[in-house]
Amino acid sequence: MSTLNFRVRWLSQLNTLDLSIVQIRLLVIFGIFCLPGTTASLAQVRTAPKPSFTLQLLHASDQEAGVPALEDAPNFSAVLNALKNQDANRDGKPDYPNTLILSSGDAYIPSPFLFASDTVFGGQGRGDILIQNALGFSAIAFGNHEFDLGTTVVADLIQAKENYPGTKFPYLSTNLDFSTDKDLAKLVTEDGQEASKIPNKIARSTIITVNGETIGVVGATTPTLATISSTGGVTVLPKKFNDKNAADIAALAAEIQTSVNTLLIKNPEINKVILLTHMQQIAIELKLAELLKNVDIIVAGGSNTLLADKTDRLRVGDQPAGTYPILKKAADGNPIAIVNTDGNYRYVGRLVVDFDSKGVIIPKSINSKISGAYVTDSQGVAAVRGKPDPKIVAITAALKKVIIAQDGKIFGKTNVFLNGWRGDVRTQETNLGNLTAEANLAIAKRYDPQTVISIKNGGGMRDNIGVYTFPAGSTRPEDVLKLPPQANPTAGKKEKEISQLDIANALRFNNGLTLVTLTAAELLAVIEHSVAAVVPGATPGSFPQIAGLAFSFDPDLPAGKRVRSLAIKDSKGKIIDVVVKNGQLVGNSTRTFRTVTLTFLAGGGDGYPFPKEQVDLTSKDTDPSKRTGLATFAPDGSEQDALAEYLATNFKQVPFAQKDVPSAEDSRIQNLKYRKDVVLLNSLIGGRKSSKLNKKS
Repeated sequence: MSTLNFRVRWLSQLNTLDLSIVQIRLLVIFGIFCLPGTTASLAQVRTAPKPSFTLQLLHASDQEAGVPALEDAPNFSAVLNALKNQDANRDGKPDYPNTLILSSGDAYIPSPFLFASDTVFGGQGRGDILIQNALGFSAIAFGNHEFDLGTTVVADLIQAKENYPGTKFPYLSTNLDFSTDKDLAKLVTEDGQEASKIPNKIARSTIITVNGETIGVVGATTPTLATISSTGGVTVLPKKFNDKNAADIAALAAEIQTSVNTLLIKNPEINKVILLTHMQQIAIELKLAELLKNVDIIVAGGSNTLLADKTDRLRVGDQPAGTYPILKKAADGNPIAIVNTDGNYRYVGRLVVDFDSKGVIIPKSINSKISGAYVTDSQGVAAVRGKPDPKIVAITAALKKVIIAQDGKIFGKTNVFLNGWRGDVRTQETNLGNLTAEANLAIAKRYDPQTVISIKNGGGMRDNIGVYTFPAGSTRPEDVLKLPPQANPTAGKKEKEISQLDIANALRFNNGLTLVTLTAAELLAVIEHSVAAVVPGATPGSFPQIAGLAFSFDPDLPAGKRVRSLAIKDSKGKIIDVVVKNGQLVGNSTRTFRTVTLTFLAGGGDGYPFPKEQVDLTSKDTDPSKRTGLATFAPDGSEQDALAEYLATNFKQVPFAQKDVPSAEDSRIQNLKYRKDVVLLNSLIGGRKSSKLNKKS
């Protein structure tokens, strides 16, 4: 039998075979789906005659509840349900009865919100999941933060237990193999089942039936997961991934395509597919869109990219990062829509789109006055006449009682707003980054006085300490008011005071601290890595916040060759040692510097190349009564503990006063795209420079 006849014979039987994932991959590898006959066969499955169909997709990503979610989560429910039940003509029927509610991941994150659930609901994070259930998500893709506390916590949150229902939806990811993890293997179920029939389960894909119309939903997670979270025994595919490498993007697309193809072959009635992706950078999702076939909509996640159109009212100070939706041409020549909104329950994404009889979206059907980002502030709730879900109001009220008690425990004062914004701590030096890096350095010196450097990642910082607001009636970004923390009379907190809650909310992961010894060459490699992912529009979690050193870098140079100057400096800005000058390593490359970093980074997190010889500073004792110092709410040697102790020692009476400044005035991390290199000048006082040196020469 000829090879061609063999393929044709197999194709004639595709719809009757119960193919495994391995078999489908083999078919793809051998080019069967690339043959004209195969394309037609799969197209026939997808393009079976169907009446036109209008879908309302309500979506979110990166819910990541912090303290603001106490208000924003109920507001989110009010907007979501108002859109779901909208009846503009008042005929007693929803305007868009074919509604689907989906999320592309990070439904929760370690935070005071998550940990308060331990007291209220008998397990950390349970309040977050109860909120997802009440919102009515049909499926959620795995993000990276689901794994921050390890797979045991993931399993605990998905499974139903006494007085806790677990997830009333399936979690999805096509490129994560859970069979290799002892906690999650037992939760894996067969792909392509109806979502309503597989709550508390994990799958690659699912089917959701909307008023008789079946829609396929596939999930995908960033292949960098193992370096940015705690994946346990989960196998991440592709195993090697570089988002700058087109071949790696293609390999990821192939993993996704395999699940899409399998879903369509086993379910020939489906001609509409939605992909939930959590890729951390929307640029990756845009590339995937052009490589995939038979996918109609991608709900992006992980990048907090706010897509909006001109008709969308945004939160004061917010700016859109692109148009809602972004339309691309997929590999099959059909249009594909990419949607995303900012996270933290700040917006509800709404896409109302028509499909033609072949199951292909009709871009012209998307009305910007209907589709887009819907803000969840009080004005946004009023605009849609929404009412918060009573279940979610009750959940957040119970959590608030636990959380509010933490706001009365004061450790320091600040006269200035402490900048922990995602877009800043991942792209430039900030005053909160400096403060927390200094705190880590101070506690490390107690263990080893020879410690001179502190390096942490911006991705470990999750919020500001202070108030970001605008004058009444203003919507101009230039009018923003960045203020110190506000008073909380209920908790006994005064204005400008920094509480346990402020610390825990800003440093939600509470990373441990680790001592390492770096040679000059290793230090350069670490700093090069810290700025290697800097590109326009990106917010890499690996971007550093530092103390004890200063460096300059040119983001226009190739990654790995960007650092131009690097010097070790004391607390007054005086140079102790020049390590790099004019892009070249200076002196003996084997001389060493004692360094404190986060245990997460020391273990290879965010891809950092720290040496393996390390000293863990974090106490494993869980008994608060045995903890030392003024702060006992967090383990000794943890990042929250370090900041609390540092504030209590240095800023209990005299407030912290270092204002945050723009990139052009940063001194520890000097981006040469915005300023002149003055790292090796000894005229810096207190880590800041004269304003005369601001302009790039």
